[in-house]
Amino acid sequence: MSPISALTARRGPAAAGLWRRSLRVGPCVLVGALALGTVGCSVKGADNANVIVGKQQFVSKCGSCHTLARAGTKGVIGPNLDAAFAASLAEGLKRSSVRNVVEWQVKIPNPEGAMPKDLVAGATLRDVATYVSKVVGRSGQDKGLLASAVPAPGAGQPAVEKAGKLQIAASPSGQLAYVTSKASAAAGPVTVEMPNISGVSHNIAVEPGNGGATPSGAVLGASGFVAKGTVSVTVTLKPGSYTYFCQVPGHRQAGMYGTLTVK
Repeated sequence: MSPISALTARRGPAAAGLWRRSLRVGPCVLVGALALGTVGCSVKGADNANVIVGKQQFVSKCGSCHTLARAGTKGVIGPNLDAAFAASLAEGLKRSSVRNVVEWQVKIPNPEGAMPKDLVAGATLRDVATYVSKVVGRSGQDKGLLASAVPAPGAGQPAVEKAGKLQIAASPSGQLAYVTSKASAAAGPVTVEMPNISGVSHNIAVEPGNGGATPSGAVLGASGFVAKGTVSVTVTLKPGSYTYFCQVPGHRQAGMYGTLTVK
């Protein structure tokens, strides 16, 4: 189903008309260096769009709900943006029109959906919409400075238990990930702390085995949930491998898990 058809189904013909009118807005004037695949720095075009900020803000504000392959986000609450625009792009929809659609959807979101109105606004909305319009439905990876604009999920240094405490923070960027996907501890009682400053609700739970995204055993313990703050759980562990993961629906499947090795 194309974005227009989906909108007609959810909001009726009048809303779909607004969507279609938004698609007729003329092309935005963008500097040539913003062409996808060559974008590699914080470039500003005639409309003052900054795609580096756009990617960072998309991941932070939108990534926990939406999948966008180039941004590395795997949210499942809202539509998969790559899939949502695929048919329309194949039919010739201009990417400048995609930007207009994204801006309009953020300004006037579905009242029955989860996205609040004006999640981002002003110049930030322009940056986010420009980034999405440039990368949505594209294969491959961002290049240059765009590639490093957001840390890779779980790429931080392994967490190491000290004096019975192990700290594994949620990604501060809003990604559905912990800052590290590896941790180690000595056998015995271990208190696992999860600081979270992202604003996205997470927790941390522990189960035996290397299940990854798939449950591998009974949960040994789980913290409470927090959007901003620190939660913890204490578990008694024997030597072996364990998986730590977030229990918010969809977060583990999106990659919010790691391996804990106990010796």
